[in-house]
Amino acid sequence: MLSEQSAATVRATLPAVGGALGAITERFYAGLFAARPELLRDLFNRGNQASGTQRQALAGSIAAFATHLLDHPEQRPDAMLHRIAHKHASLGVTPEQYGLVHEHLFAAIAEVLGDAVTPEVAAAWDEVYWLMANALIAVEKRLREESGGPGWRTWEVVERVIETADVVTFRLRPADGSPVRDFLAGQYVSVRVALPDGARQIRQYSLSGAAGPLRQISVKRVHGEGAPDGEVSNHLHARVRDGDVLELSEPYGDLVLDAGPDTPLLLASAGIGVTPMTAMLAHLVGSGHRAPVTVVHGDRSPATHALRTDHEAYAAKLPDSAVHLWYEQDAPAGTHSGLVDLAGVPVAPGTRAYLCGPLPFMRAVRAQLIAKGVAPADIHYEVFGPDLWLAGQS
Repeated sequence: MLSEQSAATVRATLPAVGGALGAITERFYAGLFAARPELLRDLFNRGNQASGTQRQALAGSIAAFATHLLDHPEQRPDAMLHRIAHKHASLGVTPEQYGLVHEHLFAAIAEVLGDAVTPEVAAAWDEVYWLMANALIAVEKRLREESGGPGWRTWEVVERVIETADVVTFRLRPADGSPVRDFLAGQYVSVRVALPDGARQIRQYSLSGAAGPLRQISVKRVHGEGAPDGEVSNHLHARVRDGDVLELSEPYGDLVLDAGPDTPLLLASAGIGVTPMTAMLAHLVGSGHRAPVTVVHGDRSPATHALRTDHEAYAAKLPDSAVHLWYEQDAPAGTHSGLVDLAGVPVAPGTRAYLCGPLPFMRAVRAQLIAKGVAPADIHYEVFGPDLWLAGQS
């Protein structure tokens, strides 16, 4: 909770700070990487830095947190904090790095806003920062303790399966033969690879298969289309084969099934967002889920629908399921043409929904579900990459 004095100062300065957050975060990252270039090389996603999406996500999260403190002073925005904390824990972010971020963030604020940053203003926003930082540090510590793992482990590729022209599935086992902890359907792992220039870049990939002795990830090759190509996805496609080894984190992520066997579910995905949904369906089959399960998926064409066989096969094994597929091109009989539209899709009362895919898709599906009577609190989502939902980007 913000002190009364700081709350009044933050409320008065939020428009100015919020309006300058784009410039502040740009200057912040420039200063941080000038002082600590190894962070850009070995921790931060260089593609997201080049495209500016990480700056947008940071600005959005700061503004959203400050706004929440003012509008709901008795309540923390735990959903937002937990989503960020899971990603930080999977990347190996340490408590000490929050002090480093504070140093360069507040230097950037002072540089961009100049004389407007009085000691009173600096103290108020310092309070906002440490409320957010200390909450994240505490959650991340708990998540690391709960994972029970050593952090990074070496895994051997035992099978490489070409799913589509741009999606490859890797099945992996621990290189040392040690036991594998279960994961929750919908979670992801971080994958750390050594690139030709010496960088050790990290990316998160959803676990796309059922829990068991192996880990399975399905990686879409990222084509930049005006931005840099995906460094890690292209490396995995071009260079990693059976017998090679990768470094994986323990599983993290808060988009996990939280429903009893009698809770109606809707699993909506688009593109590579199908990966956590396939793992969820596998779990539902294994756990004997009885209630209705509605599967919704949109893709460019059947040929680009990764994991389609598993996606449909798991749904068919459930006692009460319905599958609705949309393809922008070459839609076969029994599917729909165009973009996902839930107008004709029945949604059972009490449905809990899980969404994964591009932001425009998730925003559209969320709005349609709310119009059909699904409670906003029962709609959960996962963003691949920086979370721009709060930044208002589409």
